[in-house]
Amino acid sequence: MTNVAMVALACGLIIAFGAIGACLGISIMGSKYLESAARQPELMNALQTKMFLLAGLIDAAFLIGVGVAMMFAFANPFVG
Repeated sequence: MTNVAMVALACGLIIAFGAIGACLGISIMGSKYLESAARQPELMNALQTKMFLLAGLIDAAFLIGVGVAMMFAFANPFVG
């Protein structure tokens, strides 16, 4: 395999693993939010604010990975 093919494969893996991790993280966090809101409904507003903040941070980490993958895809430092 050439360097270009390896970079393309690495970009796909970065995006795939980042998407899987973000999906799993947000789904576990959402399930824990629903569980805790059912246990203590008076804390629902405070928990919801924290949940949306963390969901944004998890999504931002995934998008940073996409940005790095796109940087390697379009500005490939391995191509001579």
